[in-house]
Amino acid sequence: MAKDLYRAQQNVGQLQKKLAGVLTELEKNDLTAELKFAVQERDMLRRMLDGEKESGEFRRRFDGFGMSHK
Repeated sequence: MAKDLYRAQQNVGQLQKKLAGVLTELEKNDLTAELKFAVQERDMLRRMLDGEKESGEFRRRFDGFGMSHK
């Protein structure tokens, strides 16, 4: 799980860098949506690693996090 959290943190950092260099509004909107998703994934993994239990419904809602969707 720690590896997943590390990967999620790296993904958030990469998306933030991409967003800083975006030229068009469409690209900005797409990257903002992807960044929001990545931040949610990172935060969920962090909470799980910290031992906080999420409800089953919450986990099902975010099932598939960590899967590349590029």
